[in-house]
Amino acid sequence: MRAAVLTEPGHIETQTRPVPTPNAGDVLVRVASVGVCGSDAHYYREGRIGDFVVESPLVLGHEASGVIVAVGDVVSPRRVGSRVSIEPQRPDPDSRETRSGHYNLCPHMEFYATPPVDGALCEYVTIGSTFAHDVPDAVSDDAAALFEPLSVAIATARKAGITGGSRVLIAGAGPVGVLTAQVARAFGATEIVVSDISADRRANATRYGATRVIDPADESVHDLDVDAFVDASGAPRAVQDGMRAVRPAGRVVLVGMGGDEYPIPVSVIQNRELWVTGVFRYADTWPTALELVRTGRVELDSMVTGRFDLDHVEDALNHDRTDGSIKAVVTVTPSQETLS
Repeated sequence: MRAAVLTEPGHIETQTRPVPTPNAGDVLVRVASVGVCGSDAHYYREGRIGDFVVESPLVLGHEASGVIVAVGDVVSPRRVGSRVSIEPQRPDPDSRETRSGHYNLCPHMEFYATPPVDGALCEYVTIGSTFAHDVPDAVSDDAAALFEPLSVAIATARKAGITGGSRVLIAGAGPVGVLTAQVARAFGATEIVVSDISADRRANATRYGATRVIDPADESVHDLDVDAFVDASGAPRAVQDGMRAVRPAGRVVLVGMGGDEYPIPVSVIQNRELWVTGVFRYADTWPTALELVRTGRVELDSMVTGRFDLDHVEDALNHDRTDGSIKAVVTVTPSQETLS
């Protein structure tokens, strides 16, 4: 099969690799669509994200959909032919975190495109059968791939306690910020304020659920008195200002990739008894993602602003630098050689 391989920062090489063989509880998926995440771009450009360092050739991509073409020995053969959205996680079923329901925090996790585990920018992948979620024909391949970033937004909204009547501030109108705005609206939030320094991104936020947008260079958020603040920007100033916008006993959820350390207003957290937490991936989100998309409460297909093939993965990884971009998707079509 063909695979797009990161061989060094800034260089993707198309290689020929063996088609993987599914283990007993796995399925083999012919990849259809792969969304490009900000983490993919970080690995491509810098070769690392925090403590995760690319030390050997790596296949990027963890937002994926496809069709099951083979199954392991203990998986029902009736699954062959099923269209699926891939939850790109392999937790250790015996870890304390997995057994307590927090499998996303499993210290032995093997996660697509997190060094040294290869991802989905290739023609075929394997995944545990329970992590290959069936999708109906009404859901496109692109949308099925984007269940993964949607799951980040769902996990974020759950942590933020968003429900009917909630007032929410979201800093950052990139893909996760826009998806979080959509989920907040679907969960019943009545006021969804999104701040971003980019006019294009503010316009995207308005299109996808924001009731109000703010340019933080021109307008303070301190007096918003919201129930929850979500940082999807990773910008220290946005985090500091956002915390000051939260009412007493409100919630702060940090999901954006920013610096490893930066100052936060501790006295605000203490005096208002704010709940502050982070989001690291997700757990048990795919059923909710499917329902939100199936019922039209979250729109994914229109968020795709660039489509590329497996021979132009570098262009897909740089799409985030294009004006008006939201999400790039790589369409993976197996070569005739592979199919034969």
